[in-house]
Amino acid sequence: MSLATLGWSAFFDAQLAPQEAGLVAMRIATVHRSRLTAESIDGPQRLTLAPNINTTDFAVGDWVLVEPETHLLHRRLERLALLQRHTEGGRSPQLIAANIDTLFIVTSCNEDFNPARLERYLALANEAGTNPVIVLTKADKITDTSGYVEQAAALQSGLTVVTLNAKAADAIDTLAPWCGPGQTVALVGSSGVGKSTLLNTLSGKTDEDAQATGSIREGDAKGRHTTTSRSLHAIAGGGWVIDTPGMRTLHVSDVSAGLDMLFAEIVALAPDCRFRDCTHAHEPGCAVQAAISAGTLDAARLERWRKLQDENRANTPVQTGPRGNKVQKPRGWRR
Repeated sequence: MSLATLGWSAFFDAQLAPQEAGLVAMRIATVHRSRLTAESIDGPQRLTLAPNINTTDFAVGDWVLVEPETHLLHRRLERLALLQRHTEGGRSPQLIAANIDTLFIVTSCNEDFNPARLERYLALANEAGTNPVIVLTKADKITDTSGYVEQAAALQSGLTVVTLNAKAADAIDTLAPWCGPGQTVALVGSSGVGKSTLLNTLSGKTDEDAQATGSIREGDAKGRHTTTSRSLHAIAGGGWVIDTPGMRTLHVSDVSAGLDMLFAEIVALAPDCRFRDCTHAHEPGCAVQAAISAGTLDAARLERWRKLQDENRANTPVQTGPRGNKVQKPRGWRR
């Protein structure tokens, strides 16, 4: 194994200082309350942590520099991409995954399919600077997936949507374009949509070391949590996958750029409104409302944009205080 096959690139190489030539680069594989493990060119390693190290400052997928003999963690390198979310009442964001090239947003072709929830994942992916791909599982359970594909593809311009059976071997071929040597993907989605099953298929895990999978309730297709922590796994094709637990709630906060990418058609219409501060609700000369009347924009889409904009504005901390000594102050939480 080489650093390149682990996902190392010129971006990380440029961060190395001459005096750090004796250190070795490793990639965080698991994050626990009091310990970190990492993948290295020599295989999995448990890192030694200094007393002042807080493991919550690290994400699976991070690159770190380590003392070769003691495995003492020296420092973390700057991230190329970071997927994170804010939790209600939390002082700092919860780190989900770092340095991922592609985010597989996994949902299924049943009652779990929810455009509003997918839009939240897309906003996070856009803000993180990673490439989102919608993965529709359980495609083998229905005769026609086109309705689901069309709804998903309409959520964002240029969005890629694929369908598959997570248990089938050809799922590897379907996802191969994003799983090549040195590439890193992450799996996110609700419980029960097939993330653990897909992980087992991609990584070729046997029954003994396979990730546990759970059933879903027949009434509403809701799943049970089987993945309880984030972890890095080697997958077919030479890439790496980060598995994440199912998220019961997904709030948006500090994702303004991500929302602008997600709702690009609304952002593009806004400059044509008569008033610069148009809310696209009741003002005369609103280009967005005109598009709804013309049938070129879905009214439900506008309502979801408004809800996410309001939630993001309410949840994003604001900077306050004198110039040169500003601090972040949380706003009132909204969901």
